[in-house]
Amino acid sequence: MTNKNVENDYDVIVVGAGNAALCSAIAAKEQGGNVLVLERAPKEKRGGNSFFTDGAIRAAYGNLDQIREVMPELSDQEAAKTDMPEYTEEDFYEDLMRVTKNESEPDLARTLVSKSFDTIRWMNSHGVEFELNKANQSFVEDGKRIFWGGLPLKTKEKGIGLMRSLFKRAEELGIDVLYEARALDIVQQEGRVSGLKVDVSGEVKTFGAKSVILACGSFEANKEMRKEHIGQEWEAAAVRGTEYNTGDGIDMALKAGAVRFGQWDGCHSIGTDANVPKVGDFNKPGDIFKKHSYPLSIMLNKDGQRFVDEGADFRNYTYAKYGKEVLKQPDHIAYQIYDSKVRPLLRPEYDLEEATFFEADSLEKLADQLSVNKEAFLATIREYNEAVQDGEFNPSVKDGKETKGIEPPKSNWANTIDEGPFYAYPVTCGITFSFGGVHVDTEGHVLDQNEQPIPGLYAAGEMVGGIFYHNYPGGSGLMSGAVYGKIAGTSAGRHVQAVQTI
Repeated sequence: MTNKNVENDYDVIVVGAGNAALCSAIAAKEQGGNVLVLERAPKEKRGGNSFFTDGAIRAAYGNLDQIREVMPELSDQEAAKTDMPEYTEEDFYEDLMRVTKNESEPDLARTLVSKSFDTIRWMNSHGVEFELNKANQSFVEDGKRIFWGGLPLKTKEKGIGLMRSLFKRAEELGIDVLYEARALDIVQQEGRVSGLKVDVSGEVKTFGAKSVILACGSFEANKEMRKEHIGQEWEAAAVRGTEYNTGDGIDMALKAGAVRFGQWDGCHSIGTDANVPKVGDFNKPGDIFKKHSYPLSIMLNKDGQRFVDEGADFRNYTYAKYGKEVLKQPDHIAYQIYDSKVRPLLRPEYDLEEATFFEADSLEKLADQLSVNKEAFLATIREYNEAVQDGEFNPSVKDGKETKGIEPPKSNWANTIDEGPFYAYPVTCGITFSFGGVHVDTEGHVLDQNEQPIPGLYAAGEMVGGIFYHNYPGGSGLMSGAVYGKIAGTSAGRHVQAVQTI
């Protein structure tokens, strides 16, 4: 649908065009009526943060047979060679509460968990294809592929495939999409949503609507808001995704009577290549700049000091908080250090041409290539090697192979770094999304200061505050966007039906 063919009045308008937004639009369309999607970006940059995702999506499931419901091409032969432990709703809920320090709002968390696999089925019914997350969440032993970590699913072709499928489905359903359309203000009459003011390629227009769904991300791409709410140092963070998530939806919702909710001083951030683009590059999507084998490394800053327990837990449960720790280091840089023993075990992103790294036959020569205090760097590695305890190294489980007598410790996967060649991968901090949002209930309604729904106003995706605090289990953000997108779209469509009967 071109901008010229867009109407003036719609039953439902969705602000945003990522995973949560398009799930909202499709769900609203299922309820009948006409739906408009507003994408602030030009068409060639559509898809929001979802376009950049690696595609891993966390859902509760019972066994491999359930996974095969959305992966019919998985043959009996391959299934027989696949070991996939169940990941129950209680497992998902416990993981979510554990990493958020029990601060995740229980009702929102339970809804996310309980509706996760049904939403996967629903997405699949609308053309989203899934595959096994082999590269990042499994290993082969005695001829069997063994999965771990509760994250065996990912979307085919990562975020590129996900968004291609959702846009295709939206077009098939007759959902209008308007590009270079920045929503400005929610129009209300007698406390009810009645439309939106929108800047369309520099011209301000007003569209009528009975329901509006805000699904246009949080404020991670807004330097001033990051500084104000998360901290001054966050001005320096690279933006991993779209440059257009600048808090527009939050601002509009607050003006319309919504309230802030969730951890406004928190965010999802990771350790990413030190030479990552400052904002997401739509020519290089697929989350190719991350560096997530750090549990097998030790990380040193420019002062030559370690600063986290790299082996505290599986990568799934630490990566979203360790970016913040990298940001705190001098010049916002750290080095992941590996030796030849573990180099073959590193994830695929370490072999890409975009990966920045240094290599040397000795630690002394490696240090000479880095911007570090060489004496401290070598002393830290020497002390670490001396602290490594005996035990069997096994990267597929929390092996308990640890250090003793140093701070911070390394609780698992502690191997000596003593066999050349040696490798250093410089990383910085990349912000994915901020945790602060607005108060939304389990039906997708945006709530006011009295915890009452604002009639006709809904939100999904990153705008839903109160689910993530401090950290998150890998793949749960994409799942949350889809779950609450479907919920918000369904509720918005039903609201239209109710209004029409009055």
